[in-house]
Amino acid sequence: MLATGDYPTHPIRQPDPIQADTTPTPRVLNIISSVLEKLVARNDKLVEVLTEQPDGLNLDRNGTISAPLGKSLNAFHGVRAPNISIPNYLERIYKYTNCSPSCFVLGYVYIDRLAHKHPDSLLVSLNVHRLLVTCVMVASKVLDDVHYNNAFYARVGGVSNAELNRLELELLFLLDFGVAVSSQVFETYCFHLEQEMLINGVDQKVERVISRVAVDEIVTDIR
Repeated sequence: MLATGDYPTHPIRQPDPIQADTTPTPRVLNIISSVLEKLVARNDKLVEVLTEQPDGLNLDRNGTISAPLGKSLNAFHGVRAPNISIPNYLERIYKYTNCSPSCFVLGYVYIDRLAHKHPDSLLVSLNVHRLLVTCVMVASKVLDDVHYNNAFYARVGGVSNAELNRLELELLFLLDFGVAVSSQVFETYCFHLEQEMLINGVDQKVERVISRVAVDEIVTDIR
């Protein structure tokens, strides 16, 4: 499991089939997957270049990235990248947790906030999966009236419950508990994601299934 630093080569144990959502995959998952795959690929190349430089970044004996890159996201790092793609991982989360599509937009907002708060810490293939399941889980607690608990998200995400609990706290502190998002900010990120797709010649729209009032009146008790 991810918790041990080794993602299994065999399929992750599935939750009971009756819990799986059979609705079509929301477009927002494809959009976010495309954006994140490009970002991760670019950052992986940067890490590779820095690794080859004599005065570049160093890896400790556990394979954890250290200077000159930041250590803020070290808690989310695994020894090796999971062998499940970002699109398949996001689809898996959506399929089994049945969280609203808006949770993935909000999760993307959290990742972007991390990038701005900790610009020296990169989103790479070693940490993107843990960050995604943690961010989407927190987003579901903020947005959805009904959501699964940490233990279920851990089961779906391929990590232990104890690790996901720890990652949740790590994320909240890294964000300074800034998990609320206004409707204006939410709309801005939807537009940004759509523009990213247009640059690549794909005209896809993000599902806006959350009302303006619902976002503006978010009250979360996870602080």
